[in-house]
Amino acid sequence: MVLENKLGIEQSAQLAEAEERISKKQAALLFETGRLFEIEIGTFKGLAAIHSALFSEIYEFAGKIRDVNIAKDNFQFAPRIFLEQSLAYIDQLPHDTFDEIVDKYADMNIAHPFREGNGRSMRIWLDCMLREKLGKIVDWNLIDKDEYFNAMIRSHVSTGELKYLLLNALTDNLSQASFFKGVDASYYYEGYTLYKTEKL
Repeated sequence: MVLENKLGIEQSAQLAEAEERISKKQAALLFETGRLFEIEIGTFKGLAAIHSALFSEIYEFAGKIRDVNIAKDNFQFAPRIFLEQSLAYIDQLPHDTFDEIVDKYADMNIAHPFREGNGRSMRIWLDCMLREKLGKIVDWNLIDKDEYFNAMIRSHVSTGELKYLLLNALTDNLSQASFFKGVDASYYYEGYTLYKTEKL
């Protein structure tokens, strides 16, 4: 089933191609225009702003809390009926230290507030917190895709594995080129590999 979209696309492969091209271009614009550095840090409002920037040309639901229940690989994300309550709770969590930031990130992943595009938006959201509080971001190219997803699956029980992966991939290279490579690696996790962000 193809998600209803503003582009009128009815084939999944065609939608995936358009989604990658358009949303990567929007990610690049976030950085190039400086809007990325004006987004509220560590809140759902900030995450929604990122999601909206990436996907508003494609989906009506961009930046909006999902109105359906969703699951991935037998893992049920936060039930829709409790989602606003979960997001209000996450907003109140501190994000001053590395441990606090990763715990908050893991909680937001369990919430999975959007219909589509959660992972890609949340990895940018995570980097925003790390940049502001620690002067670092994640070099996503240093983290194996399968190890990352396994750590994310287990993070609702313990964030230790996720923290180990992220801590060993931190970089103080905050350049545009570093951000663009991070976007490409983040999209690779989700199977999007047709375009390089720097060339869009």
